[in-house]
Amino acid sequence: MKALLAANSTSCCVYLAPSHFLRHNRRFLNLKELRKVDGIVIRTPRCSMDVSLGGSYNYAENIPKFPRMNVRDPYKRLGISHDASEEEIREARNFLLEQYAGHERSEESIEAAYEKILMASFRERKKSKINLKSRLKKKVDESPPWVKTLISFVELPPTDIILRRLFLFAFMGAWSIMNSAESGPAFQVALSLLACIYFLNDKMKNVVRASITGFGALVVGWIAGSLLVPMIPSVLLQPTWTLELLTSLVSFVFMFLACTFLK
Repeated sequence: MKALLAANSTSCCVYLAPSHFLRHNRRFLNLKELRKVDGIVIRTPRCSMDVSLGGSYNYAENIPKFPRMNVRDPYKRLGISHDASEEEIREARNFLLEQYAGHERSEESIEAAYEKILMASFRERKKSKINLKSRLKKKVDESPPWVKTLISFVELPPTDIILRRLFLFAFMGAWSIMNSAESGPAFQVALSLLACIYFLNDKMKNVVRASITGFGALVVGWIAGSLLVPMIPSVLLQPTWTLELLTSLVSFVFMFLACTFLK
């Protein structure tokens, strides 16, 4: 009996004893559960740790809780400054999730702070774009009348249209350079002019107006090329590149701009 009572004072032990003995001496033991295995009663006494906690041990209560769970400022909740980079914000969130893994409310609070910061950043970027458009519109409204008149003739087409026409005129320029040693760029300039008129007519729905505009772009480009090419140092030019070739390249640029951005 004394041996059994002394053994009961130890923590977290398992006792094996005949069932009739434990049944008659149950009042001397502080037992938690009873079950039989092959005629042997297995009794588990209370551990000293269980007694100190006032009952059974609850492991869920020992999971660490996020101390800043109710902090309103999402930056302070994650423990970062307001000028932290996106990488620093992400690292702080991942670190806290690992540290307080298993506690549902802590994880939800950390994720909510992270999502709130992301949404605020998204709204700020969107607001900046809107403000840029507003400032540009304000600049146009404050510009002189002749600037407004010029802008009214300009439009911005879709990106795929710009790229296709840029490729066409770049091909004409490359073709002219490759054949510069054999013949002049007259054939390539004629094809570029026809393409420019075709694209302009597709927008203007007026062949005469499109023809005048396309030919005007060619003339303006040729004049601009005649003035700009002599200013280029000769060391930057190939010996086979004639004045006519370089002037035609400038004309390709003007025809591309006319058929792409003019209304």
